Amino acid sequence: MSGFRRGIRLGIDVGKARVGVSRCDPDGMLAVPVETVPRSETSVDRIVELSAEWDPIEIVIGLPVNMRGEETLSTVDAREFAADVRRRTGRAVRMVDERLSTVSAHAALRSSGRSQKNSRSIVDQVAAVVLLQHAVDTEKSTGHPAGALIDPPEEPLRDA
Repeated sequence: MSGFRRGIRLGIDVGKARVGVSRCDPDGMLAVPVETVPRSETSVDRIVELSAEWDPIEIVIGLPVNMRGEETLSTVDAREFAADVRRRTGRAVRMVDERLSTVSAHAALRSSGRSQKNSRSIVDQVAAVVLLQHAVDTEKSTGHPAGALIDPPEEPLRDA
């Protein structure tokens, strides 16, 4: 497991109606659902609270691009959400390509016998789990964190 940075991470799947939240254990063994946050002007407030509660080393936010890798209106929305989370939590925020995470989440829920209608309340959490598990697994296999840091935090000033 060389190159893997130990610590809890939060995974965020930003949607138009809901924001899925997941977390992983410090060893990155398993990403699990945390909650679905209704999308509103207070969504980031809840992410700030969850960040204080779980004390993650970083927050992984899905970057929705289309299948050709091009940015869309959802990409702009996710970037703005991520910048707000970064500014308000003071934590490292990493944007990770989330192509297929929602598709994978729906497939997983279907295979567990849930209809799309019955899955609406948790599909965002499952998408956040898929996204975070992918990011953790990528870091474990390559030794490098997945995605890209936004607005990298500056080193704190030290008293001389």
